[in-house]
Amino acid sequence: QLKLVESGGGSVQAGGSLRLSCVAAEGPGTRVCMAWFRQVPGKEREAVAAIYVRSGNPYYTNSTKDRFIISHDRTDGTVYLQMNRLTTEDSAMYYCAAGAPNAAAWTRASEYLYWGQGTQVTVSP
Repeated sequence: QLKLVESGGGSVQAGGSLRLSCVAAEGPGTRVCMAWFRQVPGKEREAVAAIYVRSGNPYYTNSTKDRFIISHDRTDGTVYLQMNRLTTEDSAMYYCAAGAPNAAAWTRASEYLYWGQGTQVTVSP
C-alpha cells in the first residue's frame, strides 16, 4: 500500500512562505494524480492543488492559483507545494493525497485512495 509522508509545515507570519513536501514510500499504488488538501476543525477537507504526474499539468483553486506552486520531482517522486503570500486563512492541516481522478474531479477528496498523516500550517497576523 502506498504510504505518503508530509513535511515542511510550521508557523509563519502573514505574507511569508512555506514549502511542503510529500514523499511516497513503500509499495505500489495509484499515483496518477498527486494533490494537496487542507482541513480546519469543523470544516470539510478542501482541495488546494494537484498535479498529474505523467503530464506535469498542475491544477489550483481560485484561492491558491496566484500564490501556490505544486511540483513533482520525477527522479524520486516527491511532490512539493510552495506556498507564498500566506494569510491567516491558509492556516490548516495540510494533507498529501494520491489517486486517479479525471481532471474535472480533482478537487473531490473521495477520488483519492491514499492519504498522508498531515502537516500543520499556522499563519499568524
